[in-house]
Amino acid sequence: MNNFRVVIAGSALILAACKPVGSAPARDISSAMDRAASSLLKEKLLHATSIAVVYQDKEFILHRGELELGKADTPDDTTIYEIGSVSKTFAGLLMANAVREGKASLDDPVQQYLPSAYPNLQIEQGPIRLRHLVTHTSTMPGMLPLSVNTILKDFTAHGTPAKLNAAYAHYSRERFWQDLHTVHIKGPLGKDYAYSSAGTELVAHTLEKIYGEPYESLLATFLAREAGMHNTQLRLTDKDAARLAPGYHSDNPIATTPMPQLPWGAAGNVKSTMPDMAKYLRLQLGAHPAVRESHLPLVRFQDDFSIAYFWNIGKTQQLGTHYVHHGGVPRAQSYIYIVPKYQLGVFIITNQSGNDTADALERALAPIFDAVESMHGEGRQIPTSQSQI
Repeated sequence: MNNFRVVIAGSALILAACKPVGSAPARDISSAMDRAASSLLKEKLLHATSIAVVYQDKEFILHRGELELGKADTPDDTTIYEIGSVSKTFAGLLMANAVREGKASLDDPVQQYLPSAYPNLQIEQGPIRLRHLVTHTSTMPGMLPLSVNTILKDFTAHGTPAKLNAAYAHYSRERFWQDLHTVHIKGPLGKDYAYSSAGTELVAHTLEKIYGEPYESLLATFLAREAGMHNTQLRLTDKDAARLAPGYHSDNPIATTPMPQLPWGAAGNVKSTMPDMAKYLRLQLGAHPAVRESHLPLVRFQDDFSIAYFWNIGKTQQLGTHYVHHGGVPRAQSYIYIVPKYQLGVFIITNQSGNDTADALERALAPIFDAVESMHGEGRQIPTSQSQI
């Protein structure tokens, strides 16, 4: 969904400074994850978390807390989470694969894939191209319908989830195409960062036109074939819906409804389990040609901030060049980090979403990053046996 909190990787990343003065880094991944979870669950309103780590080809998964207070229902490997805008990195990966296969070019005008003429998606500089969509430089609006952007300005209001449900209750692809005619492109294209979930939905449609197959099945097939991911999906069956984590919006103690379905779902409707997200981390750390393409920096905004195929690329002394994305819906928030310097991938999620949740998740990751940095400084390697906690 629309990232109500735009994360610019590297510009304010102070994770190494988050640990208390005098505290020594954890000396292994399991201990660091435990510290991360304990830190996060001390935060107001947060009472459950799951963390997946892949480090030097070893996998770790941790679950802590209660999904519903007082019910002793700790999340587990079967729990399904809504990962929010981390979904965009999946769309970016599929587009990178299409480019690698020669089925599309980043310089293709998006108009060539649309169902009718959209002269409003072109300015004197030229048309919106696929590269503008995957780098959030198309100046497209954040969301369609446009009314949703107004709703999200008051994100923490208790009525926000219900308003989102109403906005998308009958929002078909046909309505999306109608609303797209009303979009005004300001330009300049390819220069300014303007986060757009509407643009991500256009990427999913483009992939459907390229491959002649629904985005949902394209995604499922690719993930199953290339990563062995069989529990990651855009829509849940009735059976799977029972495993969906309850979620809480802002400070409302009553669980809220799932994020409504977007026309294609690529912008924020992916649901997954922690074992599947660990497989995704492993894929992102590997040498798959589409992954390598998806990590290529396409636009540079600052010395420490570029963007690839929807990935924010940050650069810090501690992590080196790394790839990061935040995900948020009104009942869950998450972060994913890919850190090639250490062959490290981290995914963390909690079933609550408010204005302070993203900051809490970032702070909680400090023990993991500090531990890995310390182990590398000492020339240590993790045990050869696979660990899961």
